Amino acid sequence: MTNTAWNEDQARAIIAAHAADEGAMLPILHALQAIFGCVPEAADALIAEALNVSRAEVHGVVTFYHDVRRTPGGARVLKLCRAEACQAMGGEALAARFLARHGLEWHATSKDGALTVEPVYCLGLCATSPAALIDEVPVGRLTDARLAGIAG
Repeated sequence: MTNTAWNEDQARAIIAAHAADEGAMLPILHALQAIFGCVPEAADALIAEALNVSRAEVHGVVTFYHDVRRTPGGARVLKLCRAEACQAMGGEALAARFLARHGLEWHATSKDGALTVEPVYCLGLCATSPAALIDEVPVGRLTDARLAGIAG
């Protein structure tokens, strides 16, 4: 994943392109993150101005949605399911072993910037649990070996 460096003019153009959309805030946040790899706090005031909402409202949306980042993620993003079916099939222990092996915590990026690990709550892959997304590609029936093979 390559991210463009923060550029206010480019951010304003992205925001303007989506400002008239119904429910514009989420499309704006996704578009900013797609270009910059995150939604830096500097964007809050620009979004608030364009949508005629407070910066606090923008902040609330950004911090509510787990898929919106304040800092860029790793080159690869692993989302491990923590919902009940995956828990019942050993997903919590699998995740704990993976995080410990890599010296990571939830929402953290490896020191080399190669991998970000995030929790997700239900991928709809319950029949193939434990499950994950690696770079938005679903993977089921995870084991320690399979997880190591797809995410390192």
